[in-house]
Amino acid sequence: MKKIKPWPDASRERALYQSGARTIVGIDEVGKGSWAGSLVIGIAMLSDDVIFGDQPAVALGGVRDSKQLLEAKREAMFDEVAAKCQRWSTGLATAAECDELGMVAAQRLATTRGFAALGLSLGVTNDFVVDAAIVDGRWDFVSPHARKVILEVKADVNCVSVSAASVLAKVTRDRMMRESASDYPQWHFDTNKGYPSPKHRTALQGYGPSAIHRTSWAFMPNYVPWLIK
Repeated sequence: MKKIKPWPDASRERALYQSGARTIVGIDEVGKGSWAGSLVIGIAMLSDDVIFGDQPAVALGGVRDSKQLLEAKREAMFDEVAAKCQRWSTGLATAAECDELGMVAAQRLATTRGFAALGLSLGVTNDFVVDAAIVDGRWDFVSPHARKVILEVKADVNCVSVSAASVLAKVTRDRMMRESASDYPQWHFDTNKGYPSPKHRTALQGYGPSAIHRTSWAFMPNYVPWLIK
């Protein structure tokens, strides 16, 4: 019998609320391992009704880590997840910026843009601040945009705010890559979203990189060695 995976919960958000935090966001990134396209950061601040409801993930249409959901399911729940956030946003760093800055700085840039779009920051000119940010992973690319940053491996699986951010970021990036597929059809971005796949590798060997490939990435010497000086 297939084991049923538990829903992500709101225990972290509730504990932070009890400690005095009032603006709590979940943050996740999508596209870090892609060979093409932008890096996208998702930020989700869920409504109190969702956080303190009986089944927060179910209230968001069955939200989970975006990698656990089929593309059609993610698309179907996107509007519901967005509607039940008090605020949400995405921020990106382009492929060219990933090449120029490196991934660490690109993540920070995308996060800064995401917080600017959210309208929440520690900036003195803003009316709101982020009391706490729950971030998937082991390193802090969010400070100084939140007063407190909580790092947790697999937070995208276990924390409902981070799961919501994961879906918002993934769907946003998938839509961007499907649009890019019309401009760069040889690389099949509509299906691979810029990640390595047999068709993607074959296209790189035959056509070289597109304008949205990350040409500084380690895959380049293996697939387009004629471009390496």
